[in-house]
Amino acid sequence: MAKSKWPMVKDKIHFIEKWARDGLTEKQIAKNLGISHDTLNKYKNNYPEMLDSIKRGRESCVTEIENALVKRALGFRYEETKTYIKNEDGKKVTYTEKTEKYQPPDVGACAILLKNKDRSNWSDNPAKLDLDREMLELKKEMERMKNF
Repeated sequence: MAKSKWPMVKDKIHFIEKWARDGLTEKQIAKNLGISHDTLNKYKNNYPEMLDSIKRGRESCVTEIENALVKRALGFRYEETKTYIKNEDGKKVTYTEKTEKYQPPDVGACAILLKNKDRSNWSDNPAKLDLDREMLELKKEMERMKNF
């Protein structure tokens, strides 16, 4: 029987969280660890610290993306720096130019945020939301009836 690679993988838990935070897929994480994707899935099922590490990394990544999306939706100011090198009297002179710029709000980012954060008011299909709620209620009622 083959020897488990878990002890080696366990020593790399902090890397796993970082890789998930950096946006690597589970297949890429498994490759970095030198194990198969199936083995990674087994470790996730058998060792809660493995699953928690991946979840923490993904949550961090999602939070960063949400923050960037909010920033883009609201618009923001930023500073742009340009460096020029000119030849004056045979000497190289460096000039630095700083400019404050404004990135206006992005309507697409606004739509994404509103559709995901306030579905009841900003859904593309409000009738489907109502139907989904009714289906959920019916499923709950059916479960309750089964238990009698």
